[in-house]
Amino acid sequence: MASSSTTAAATETTTERRGIPGAQFVEDVETYLNQSGLDVNSALSFLQERLQQYKLVEMKLLAQQRDLQAKIPDIEKCLDVVATLQAKKGTGEPLIADFEVSEGIYSRARIEDAESVCLWLGANVMLEYSCEEANDLLQKNLDNAKASLEVLVADLLFLRDQVTITQVTIARVYNWDVHQKRRMREAVTAEKDS
Repeated sequence: MASSSTTAAATETTTERRGIPGAQFVEDVETYLNQSGLDVNSALSFLQERLQQYKLVEMKLLAQQRDLQAKIPDIEKCLDVVATLQAKKGTGEPLIADFEVSEGIYSRARIEDAESVCLWLGANVMLEYSCEEANDLLQKNLDNAKASLEVLVADLLFLRDQVTITQVTIARVYNWDVHQKRRMREAVTAEKDS
């Protein structure tokens, strides 16, 4: 009866977040090994494999985080440019801007009363929007990128917790095995001495 309540408690603490399986903290190694039906080496192999999976997912999430952290300033810069164009619109004075033509090559442009802007969407696609539409689209993209970054940060925190739990579990299983082998050696030595 006690083992079924232990199993229920273990599954309650094991959760999942966006496809990342939760790690199970092992309170009692012997019960864990009996319930899982694994020997020590198999359990250690399973836990090491799970740890490697967590590390792989962490690398992917960190790459996504770097991409988003690079994308957010670009979107903010585009929003600033559109706001500047809207502010200069109707004043009669031209906007002088330097823009990058190619890597390291810049050109100077004179922009007078811009009614629309072209936004580079990626995949060799550029679309022309009115300044208001461009501002709305860029603001929506900025909000989405910030929300995605928050979710990624939460996923990384969850993942780091799972890595820590798995590492602690590996250490507990290994130490339990060492302790069991030591007790067996001491029992054999005691029998020989008797």
